[in-house]
Amino acid sequence: MPLTDYLAEKGIPGISDIDTRAITRRLRDTGSLNGVLCTDESVSDEELIEKAKNYNIVGQDLISEVTTKEIYEWSERTDEEWEFAPGATENAGVHVVAYDFGAKHNILRRLASYGAKVTVVPSTTSAADVMALNPDGIFLSNGPGDPSAVPYAVENVKELLGKRPIFGICMGHQVLGQALGASTFKLKFGHHGGNHPIRQSSTGRIEISSQNHNFAVDPATLPDDVEVSHVNLNDNTCAGLLCPPKMAMGIQYHPEASPGPHDSDICKSGSSHLLKNMYACF
Repeated sequence: MPLTDYLAEKGIPGISDIDTRAITRRLRDTGSLNGVLCTDESVSDEELIEKAKNYNIVGQDLISEVTTKEIYEWSERTDEEWEFAPGATENAGVHVVAYDFGAKHNILRRLASYGAKVTVVPSTTSAADVMALNPDGIFLSNGPGDPSAVPYAVENVKELLGKRPIFGICMGHQVLGQALGASTFKLKFGHHGGNHPIRQSSTGRIEISSQNHNFAVDPATLPDDVEVSHVNLNDNTCAGLLCPPKMAMGIQYHPEASPGPHDSDICKSGSSHLLKNMYACF
């Protein structure tokens, strides 16, 4: 069918006749900007401009809008697309409690594929309630919004530090960074797409990663017992952190990369950023 008909049937907004090169030149100078799409012709251009000017993602707690409302178990695994066997038998029975800050299903699938029993909990679940589930490890998921706007999540993670191994991805990485004592900031240019080069600090190995975030952990504010384990080679921002004394590790990108490169899920060397690092490092 025509693209216009398909988008209308699915309720998907679209835009056309835009000078994308002019937009690119403007973004290069100013950084990320807000935009508005509107299909209501009765709304004036001036009103739409005001909407764009008045919106600010800084200070926005979007996690509360997307997190699960109830605790649930996750068992679905990844399909045949993932050609490598992650050793599910070896890790069978390991219980991971996953904080849902807006978790991608494929991250949960990969955890299950590694043999973990996965229990997903709301973002506001207290540290005491998490410990009552008797987990072997705690996972902090990805999610939208400003990490500094979710102090309740930071406080819960702070209480859990050192009690169980903790592994965070994207928003989870940023929440973990704050719990360890660091601060976060908004990037001039957010990281989006499936081709970001990442260097492992310990090995010098380069991976191509999938990323989708607008904030980052400020490495200058990390305490002495936390090291920057991964660096984004596009802008030298912190792409990973490691704190062995508190059994904590976080990465800024999406290691399960669905869709995207599989470099960071499990390497040819046998190392992995998912459960294997939770087990081996801690």
